[in-house]
Amino acid sequence: MYSAKLDTMVKGWFVGNFSPSLYPTNDVEVAVKRYQKGESDKAHFHKIATEITVIISGKVRMFDKEWNSGDIVVAEPGDATAFTALEDSVNVVVKIPGANDDKYLVEE
Repeated sequence: MYSAKLDTMVKGWFVGNFSPSLYPTNDVEVAVKRYQKGESDKAHFHKIATEITVIISGKVRMFDKEWNSGDIVVAEPGDATAFTALEDSVNVVVKIPGANDDKYLVEE
């Protein structure tokens, strides 16, 4: 048995092939992401991984649509989206498989 604190993980990522990680693997990546209202990520896509985002609390914008607590958004390989927290938000993000260097920014 071992334990850790989420705030010691990098950007909320705690399972995957990176450091620190509670379970190093290339099979999957898992994070709990906390955002303040107005925080955003630039538009990007993955060529290999499917990314599943569960909105635990708050309201966010992805794929030019608003998503609320309880919504689950699945981005398949090649699906490009930006992200904006419209309210303080908490999300769980799962990437399958955990593919290092599989984030491609969309040029504007």
